[in-house]
Amino acid sequence: MLDLKWIRENPEALDAALARRKAEPLSAAILEQDEKHRALQTELQTAQARRNEAAKEIGKAKAAGEDADALIKEVSELKSSVQHMEGQERELAAEMEILLAGIPNILKDDVPDGEDEDQNVEIRKFGDIPSFDFDPKEHYELGTALGMMDFETAAKLSGSRFVVTSGKIARLERALAAFMIDVHTEEKGYLEVSPPTIVRSDALFGTSQLPKFEEDLYKLDTGSYMIPTAEVPLTNLVRESILNEADLPKRFAAHTLCFRSEAGSAGKDTAGMLRQHQFEKVEMVSITTPEQSDAEHERMTACAEDILQRLGLSYRVVVLCSGDTGFGARKTYDIEVWLPGQNTYREISSCSTCGDFQARRMKARYRKEGEKGNHFVHTLNGSGLAVGRTLIAVMENYQQADGSILIPEVLQPYMGGLNRIG
Repeated sequence: MLDLKWIRENPEALDAALARRKAEPLSAAILEQDEKHRALQTELQTAQARRNEAAKEIGKAKAAGEDADALIKEVSELKSSVQHMEGQERELAAEMEILLAGIPNILKDDVPDGEDEDQNVEIRKFGDIPSFDFDPKEHYELGTALGMMDFETAAKLSGSRFVVTSGKIARLERALAAFMIDVHTEEKGYLEVSPPTIVRSDALFGTSQLPKFEEDLYKLDTGSYMIPTAEVPLTNLVRESILNEADLPKRFAAHTLCFRSEAGSAGKDTAGMLRQHQFEKVEMVSITTPEQSDAEHERMTACAEDILQRLGLSYRVVVLCSGDTGFGARKTYDIEVWLPGQNTYREISSCSTCGDFQARRMKARYRKEGEKGNHFVHTLNGSGLAVGRTLIAVMENYQQADGSILIPEVLQPYMGGLNRIG
């Protein structure tokens, strides 16, 4: 959420920022609502002050033996008027909250302008694209032929966009998640967290999934939601907190199930397990000061890249253009891994810096030593990595002509020394 004071002082800057995202200008509507709200607040305060003053005058009049009927009537009328205005003020405040909650984050100046993903900018590559002396298969062809990936049974159990993995492929998926979380927590300084996968709506509001993206979420009868990513509970660990500057940055990592309805993605990535309703992900979240956040963004992206490098997978890093950057992000790097079965790069991680956008929604602040007042923290999040997509990448890049799959050396200790699935 953006700072209303900043919007008052910089309405043209807000509209220019929205234009970069191909969004309609909003400053006029916000300033009009703000003016109505502030005028009502002034009227309310004046009425409250007069009510209190008149109440004191009643006491003085009675003590002096004077007639206080007119004052009593005035206080009664003011009480009714104040109650009415308080209700109006709450309504205007709620309307302003809705307006502000619908404004996307302000992009960083170095985010390239563009319409959509086709105008994202590649900034680096790692590794050579592998060559095969046979036609490489896609992951679902390999998994099905091995009898360890079953989409038909999953559809009977749960519907489309689910899979049942078994045997060594199920173990390989578990090995990948364990490897990732071990690297991030034992070497990269992230604190391992096992958070709930069911959260309340205010947690999703804090990380800006609500209200804008409710259709993408699984909502329970209780009013709570299944998490779309561990970013939600991890970032909300600091909600309504005042942290000490000396304790920042804070870094959290979690391996969780994630749940997305994938609304609006009909016909997109339907084959295999590229886009599922239930999937596993290792998530990284950092809480920093404003001065630390740019360097932390680069560091977080490097942590995700390191996993791919250790697995020996080719990838590229792109910076998302203005038209493709997510609602809550100021800047995002996507890491795209090479998939031989599709003969293309596919996203396997997004690392975003959000500035104080989420912190304002969560009321997450920190205090600087020796200074009065508190400041909003900056928040960052990134996949380190999407486990299912990493499984896909390993299967396709390490496939052999006979349909077997070699296991990367770093994963073999997690596989009981196994070096091939066949």
